[in-house]
Amino acid sequence: MFNNRGIAFKLVIFFTLSSAAIFAVIFSYNYLVSRRMIQKGIEENSANLITTTTSRIEVLLTSTQKVPQNTAYLLENMNYDESELFKVLYAIVEKNPEIYGAAVAFEPYAFDKNKKYYAPYFYKVNGGISFKYLDKFYDYFTWDWYQIPRELETPQWTEPYFGEGGGIMMSSYAVPFYKNVDGQRKFAGIVIVDISLEYLRDIVSSIKILKSGYGFLISRNGTFVTHPIKEYIMNETIFSVAEQRNDASLRENGRRMINGQSGFSAQAVKSAVTGKSCIMTYVPIKSNGWSLGVLFPHDELMSDITNLNHVVLVLGVTGLMLLALAVVFIARSITKPLTIMADIAGRIGTGDLEALVPRVRTHDEVGRLALALDCMKRSLKDYIQEITDTTASRQRMESELKIARNIQMGILPKIFPPFPDRTDFDIYAQTVPAREVGGDFYDFFLIDRSHLCFVIGDASGKGIPAAIFMAFTKTLIKAKAAVDLDTGVLMEGVNDELSRGNPADMFITVFCAILNTETGELRYTNGGHNPPVVMRRTGEVSYLDCSGDLVVGIMEGSPYSSRRLALNPGDRLFLYTDGVTEAMNASDEIFSNDRLLRVLSLCAERSVSQIVSCVGDAVNEFCQETPQYDDITMLALQYSGGD
Repeated sequence: MFNNRGIAFKLVIFFTLSSAAIFAVIFSYNYLVSRRMIQKGIEENSANLITTTTSRIEVLLTSTQKVPQNTAYLLENMNYDESELFKVLYAIVEKNPEIYGAAVAFEPYAFDKNKKYYAPYFYKVNGGISFKYLDKFYDYFTWDWYQIPRELETPQWTEPYFGEGGGIMMSSYAVPFYKNVDGQRKFAGIVIVDISLEYLRDIVSSIKILKSGYGFLISRNGTFVTHPIKEYIMNETIFSVAEQRNDASLRENGRRMINGQSGFSAQAVKSAVTGKSCIMTYVPIKSNGWSLGVLFPHDELMSDITNLNHVVLVLGVTGLMLLALAVVFIARSITKPLTIMADIAGRIGTGDLEALVPRVRTHDEVGRLALALDCMKRSLKDYIQEITDTTASRQRMESELKIARNIQMGILPKIFPPFPDRTDFDIYAQTVPAREVGGDFYDFFLIDRSHLCFVIGDASGKGIPAAIFMAFTKTLIKAKAAVDLDTGVLMEGVNDELSRGNPADMFITVFCAILNTETGELRYTNGGHNPPVVMRRTGEVSYLDCSGDLVVGIMEGSPYSSRRLALNPGDRLFLYTDGVTEAMNASDEIFSNDRLLRVLSLCAERSVSQIVSCVGDAVNEFCQETPQYDDITMLALQYSGGD
């Protein structure tokens, strides 16, 4: 469909799509680079923000930790009574605004041998400081803040909890202390301070990211300590919220947070407040193992670049539309005269050589096209006349070639069996020219009742010259052959005749043999031809030894030798031209002498006509669709013995 559209349409489509592709690449690159820069800025800003916030929290917690640690040190290394202990606890609560309450919880009977429970506790209430004992009703020995530091022998922060008195959310820092009893270090109790988490909530709540970003704090087991949604505080964990919202990214980030890792979320996290996609960063609070998380709203962060890209996109689309209009105007100014020229060319193509080509005054491509069309019209007139004369001449030549082929085929023996009354031998031959006429030939004839002469040859070159040369050679051999004439002498006479009348320096390869049909004696001479194959009745298949003599017709006076071979009844000979062994397939491989020998080994027991067909089929199967390059001629002889 697209190929049938006009040039103007194709130009508009090509330039518009090309420009759109270029614009899309630039737009995408600009968006990706801008996004990368913003994301890098987010990471840097979030790192600064979260570092500042965690530093404030760390300062608060670290300063709080030192108070019970120092107190535990004093209790281990000094003697004290109840009044001194009260003074210390009262001073801790009074002088540390971040501390809500403080207590020293002793092991059973460790402070007073008559008291199992002894744990004085000072705490703030209504702007003042109050006091109470943690007695058996409180049973502080079973609480985590007492049991965990006692067992681990290290200070511990407790999980956040609501105080019993007024619903204040607190967390406690408990430090174990010891006494030397009978030279042994023995656990004596716990120094504990409570801090109100309202101050931490204020620190985290001060994190404001654009319109809807926020920070939150979770404990070591993932419980929300601070969060914009107050219902989450102390009631939900980061994992329960992730499960409710089916947010795998939040769940994975929560796992990293409680493991004390810091990082930047690779995948977006949905805000629990707004439901928007957010980027999340988190860092651990090393003092107590909690973790601080901050959410950055993705759409608000990207709003500036999104607005910029919208503007760029509108400008780009507008530019593409203006470009398309400009291309339409330019294309029409070019294609209008081309349309006229195309119509003229179509009329000329249908045979209207009188169509008038309009004059074009410009010297651009359109002007040159008009001149070319006019020149083409005149050339076509001349060419049509010339092709008419050439066609007539070619038809005459083809007719003459057909006649020449018929003559060539007519001079070759083609009636088989040629001697139906003879049982002492059988002979069969076939030739397939590569062109209308070829240079291969074969012949066989009886010199007398007991002597059969047979010959095969291949003239140099192709076509009519080779056919004439081979016909002349065939005639000479048949005219000179005689019973008492040696085949070497026969070939010398033929060579001299051909050499004297050979101004074109043509030559021919010839294998000539005379068979005594009574004795099986074979006299033969090879004038540069392919060696025949001898197939003995015993199954032995081999090439005949007949190398050494020159091709025929190339040099007058050349000597030719005559050799002898004894054939036994049942022996066969296979003669061929190089069109068989040099036949080539599509992979430029030749049929080869070895392959011919293998084929003949398989079909040596067949009749002479079947042997020729067997080899011909093998050559055709080897070459398949590859065009025949050279003439193919084959002759098979079987000697059956005298009567």
